[in-house]
Amino acid sequence: MKKLFAVLLTLVMFMSFAVTTSAEDAAPEGFLLAAPSGAPALAVATLAAENPEGFRFVAADAIAAEFAGETADFVIAPINAGARLYKAGKSDYKLTAAVSWGNLYFASQKEGFQAEDMNGAKLVLFGENTINASVALYALESNGIVPASVEYLAGAANTQALLLSDGEAIVLTAEPALTAAMMKNERISGVAVNELFEKASGCSGFAQAGLFVRAETLENSEEAVKDYLEAIKEAADKCTDDPDAVAEAAVALEILPNVKVAKSALPNCAIRFVYAAEAREQIEQTANIDLSQFGGELPADDFYYEAN
Repeated sequence: MKKLFAVLLTLVMFMSFAVTTSAEDAAPEGFLLAAPSGAPALAVATLAAENPEGFRFVAADAIAAEFAGETADFVIAPINAGARLYKAGKSDYKLTAAVSWGNLYFASQKEGFQAEDMNGAKLVLFGENTINASVALYALESNGIVPASVEYLAGAANTQALLLSDGEAIVLTAEPALTAAMMKNERISGVAVNELFEKASGCSGFAQAGLFVRAETLENSEEAVKDYLEAIKEAADKCTDDPDAVAEAAVALEILPNVKVAKSALPNCAIRFVYAAEAREQIEQTANIDLSQFGGELPADDFYYEAN
């Protein structure tokens, strides 16, 4: 009887260990990730569709509050914003990876619109005093394109409306909004800022949005964080490897309006998961275009999380 009791006790202990191990293996599912409801969220769309309670999508202008609130384990946000807050001591979130490499386009209804048409022309941009505007103007200047004037509207929705209403306007817009506009008006075409940027810098895109991890989460669950990052990488890779699945997930999550727009826009959203250590050179190149957007200097070494 004692032997039987010992065997049963051993089995109970083993099962308890197995349950504990299983719970630890499932730890990444307990994380919360906050992201702006736009193109960068495509990097996690398939994961979010499977596990919606682990994701929170907010308006782009509310993403800075996610750093301050520290309720999310992970945040997708503009890299420069995360770097600026980190430098100012207003955030302890570290950059784990770059996930978005530029979805900006100059667009117009002008027939045969191309980059040269912006020489001596009036341009209407959004994002005054932001890294997006700085990169767009850098891309033009570096390619010898000098507009007659540059004006700004409050946001991308405003330049989008102008693009649709004014046949002569040349505006800065972004994907997936550009694809949606082209489906409404077949005269609209675009010039990718990334094409001009690559000619100027040799880099295929600028460091736009990144995935950040909260310091406390990293300290308490580093192994689980590593597993989670791998899962995010797999989801981001689907933007290239399985765009149909990403498009369907994005529509289900209301990130994009419909599958047709999603499938057409996805290749132009420049979603690529690159670990922070590997992306650092391009991040610094982007920062040097306008250091004021990064807090006045390049991000410090400890801003980057590098898995051991």
